[in-house]
Parts: sequence; C-alpha cells; structure tokens
Amino acid sequence: MKTDDLISALAADETPPAPTPRRMLWRAVAGGALAACIAFFVLLGPRPDFMQAIETVRFVFKFVVSLALAASAFVALRRAMRPEMGARPLHAVLLVAPALLIAALVLEMLAVPASDWAARWIGHNWLYCMSFIPILSLAPLALLFFALHRGASTTPVRTGAIAGLLAGGIGAVFYAAHCTDDSPLFVATWYTIAIGFMTGLGALCGARLLRW
Repeated sequence: MKTDDLISALAADETPPAPTPRRMLWRAVAGGALAACIAFFVLLGPRPDFMQAIETVRFVFKFVVSLALAASAFVALRRAMRPEMGARPLHAVLLVAPALLIAALVLEMLAVPASDWAARWIGHNWLYCMSFIPILSLAPLALLFFALHRGASTTPVRTGAIAGLLAGGIGAVFYAAHCTDDSPLFVATWYTIAIGFMTGLGALCGARLLRW
C-alpha cells in the first residue's frame, strides 16, 4: 500500500472527538429546557390571563428570579465540574437569586397591609406548585447527570445538589407561566420548598452516581 493510500485510509477511519464537558452541559440544559417546555404544555399550559398578567410587576418578577436562579446555578455547575475551582466562587454566584427574592419580600411587606400577608403567603395553588415544579424538573435533572459524567468533579454531593438547583430553576421558569399566585411571599415559600426538594434529590443522586 502506498503511503498516500495509508494516510487516506487512516483519515477515513478516524472517529470524531467526543464532546467536551462544557458542550455536554450546554446540550443538557437546552435539552432539559425543551423537555420541560413540552411537559408544561402537555400537563399545564399558560394561565388564562397570561397576556394581562405579563403587564404586572409581580408576575414578571417570578420569571426574573427563576431565570436568575437557573443562570447562577449553571455558572456554579460549570465550575463544580472542574476540580481546580474552589468553593468560594460557587457560593458567591448562588447568592444572586436569594438577594433578589429578599429585596422583593421587603418591598411586598412594605406595600401590602400586614392583614393580607397570610393570604398572599398561602395563595391558592401551593400544592400544585410543590408538585409540578419537581415534575417539570425531572427531565432536566436526568440530562444534567448524563452530562456530568463527562466532568471531573471531586465533590459529587455538592455538584449533584447544584444540578438539582439548576433543574429546579428550569422547572420554576415554566411553572411560573401557569401559576396564578404572584406574591413574592408565595414564591419565597412554596417555590423555594419545591426547588429545595430538587436540590436534595440532586445531592442524593450525586452521592450515588458521580463518585469516581
């Protein structure tokens, strides 16, 4: 066989390089968001007054804080996949969404009489909230764990918890379009509990699935 023929044969047999962990993570987030979107329209759909509600600050804020949570968790997860990164940057970026929520709580309690706080806190759909945010978050969590196998995290529990936080943020973004309870008091309680459940589930899965 001639040298040129040998080189051509080797080039033809060359397999494409495997996707990088960063690219796998991006694909997992995109695929998870798509899966959550499909589940949202199949199971729930937007609230009847969506077009009117989108003109109100409280309704829009639910998307702002949910997207901020998902974005900060994504940044933290990218760093957690790299063993050379320390924990301090993760903690800092994850404070963005809680800070927004605390500010909204203060404004809500200043604007609303104390006699109305309990009604806004309980809302009308707290059970739906705690049920459907995890349901919408399951597919994103599964895809994220598939991507995390490409990484090299030395803290599987923490990495899994951040993955659960990101999945919960994605689920919350879509559920917010259905939820008719817009008060930050409601969001701070029931959205947090639902996302906290996903964070705990992610930590548990991380302990089992991400160990070297």
